[in-house]
Amino acid sequence: MYDLAPATQEMSRLVSAVGDDQLTRPTPCSDWTVAALLAHIHQFATVFTDNARKQPTRPPQRLVDDWRAAIPRQLGELADAWAVESAWQGKTSAGGIEMDAADNALVAVEELTVHGWDLASATGQPIDVRDDTLDQVDRFFERFAGPIESGQGPFGPVAEAPADADRLARTVARTGRDPRWSPSQ
Repeated sequence: MYDLAPATQEMSRLVSAVGDDQLTRPTPCSDWTVAALLAHIHQFATVFTDNARKQPTRPPQRLVDDWRAAIPRQLGELADAWAVESAWQGKTSAGGIEMDAADNALVAVEELTVHGWDLASATGQPIDVRDDTLDQVDRFFERFAGPIESGQGPFGPVAEAPADADRLARTVARTGRDPRWSPSQ
């Protein structure tokens, strides 16, 4: 077990700071605007919360009207759900793939971290990702190295990180994102 609260709290901070005028901005996820990314964040937060509770899930399919309250609330529930020991036991699924619950938590922390970076980059916000969170994202890449390297994962080819890149930028590059991305690109 590890604490997902730091990652969910940082994501909540980022979500809460998004302005209405930023919803149509592009994101590093080339097909998504900030609004679509927010909808995805709400969706995966719901799915991973339900997975921790071993409940069927029905995530929202679009950005809800009260997203500034709904998404942080769901992120808080996500952290709370994974703080319970039973969340880490048994099987669950992510993206229709059955896996051990502990592996599902790795997917959750990877999603929080990478999409947190996406949202911060798209909206011009700083992001603070703790080293222990990045340790878990590294574990995600180790655990799912085979499928990712064979092109079966959710990422494109690894991007090049600048020589002086920090740990988060190197992590982002592993997902195929350009760590130098900006909304003006």
